[in-house]
Amino acid sequence: MSDPSFFAAPKPATIAEVCAWTGASCADETALATVVKGVGPLDGAGRGDVTFLDNKKYAPQLAATRATACLVAERFAKEVPEGVVALIVRDPYRAYATVAGRFYPAALRPEGVFGAEPGVSPAAHVHATAKLEPGVTVEPGAVIGARAEIGTGTVICAGAVIGHDVRIGRNAYVGPNASLIHCLIGNRVILHGGVRIGQDGFGFAMGAGGHQKVPQTGRVVVQDDVEIGANTTIDRGANRDTVIGEGSKIDNLVMIAHNVEIGRHCVIVSQVGISGSTKLGDFVVLAGQVGIAGHVTIGAGAQLGARSGVHTDVPAGARWVGAPAKPFMEAARELAAVARLAARSDAKD
Repeated sequence: MSDPSFFAAPKPATIAEVCAWTGASCADETALATVVKGVGPLDGAGRGDVTFLDNKKYAPQLAATRATACLVAERFAKEVPEGVVALIVRDPYRAYATVAGRFYPAALRPEGVFGAEPGVSPAAHVHATAKLEPGVTVEPGAVIGARAEIGTGTVICAGAVIGHDVRIGRNAYVGPNASLIHCLIGNRVILHGGVRIGQDGFGFAMGAGGHQKVPQTGRVVVQDDVEIGANTTIDRGANRDTVIGEGSKIDNLVMIAHNVEIGRHCVIVSQVGISGSTKLGDFVVLAGQVGIAGHVTIGAGAQLGARSGVHTDVPAGARWVGAPAKPFMEAARELAAVARLAARSDAKD
């Protein structure tokens, strides 16, 4: 079996260029002309690579790294071993992302299944009334419905389905086998494979004689610069729009129900479930497997720890954990109290 490389080899750069990209300072001016040609983790980087350290947990690996240069916060600069150029920067991880993006620009935005083949494939099915700006790529097996509109630079991958009247902005990406119906998608949006957007919300008038379906007549509005991970589902609104705010990043396997409003630049990690009519303010962070009941408001900047169960409003800027979720310090005191009780019980035994 051959061993392909999915990204082109980076164009080499100097340490001086890396400093210019990231705003890093280099104490050793003689190293500014040193050439680097890639990136790697502390324990896997080799000569010619740039690495980074931003978590003290991995500080022991710094002593053994074989990288040419390391992006570090000032407090770790003295721990960078001899032979490795210390690049001091306020946010090493963000700086590393900048360097990696410069070296591997193709990895910043997914490409089609067929690679970089522009144009509409003759094996795609595009309705005669659909409007595609010049520069749209549609791969084999994709289906684009009546009156859909797609902006220039957008890639529709193999097997994707774009429903009637859907709008997709410019320079977007719709991954393989994704389906988009009853939705408006902004510019530079990335939708990974298997995403489902705009299907019926789970709406039923329940009763002893059976459950009557409630028509779901809203839409999904995904604003600019949103990224949505593989196999995530976002239901359309029941009687208003489901909205995903500008710049928000949503992981794989997330479920967002009807009428939910997600603010700008939120981060939602894998396996989160958000029930209907919940509202998230800007810059909210939901860690993995958070579950939120319906009709709840999460204030701007709030953070919910992994596996939190939320059934009440969360104030702006709060940090809550647990099920039921509560303020972090309160939860920590309760855990400490339980531990003390358990210790006393063990002592009596």
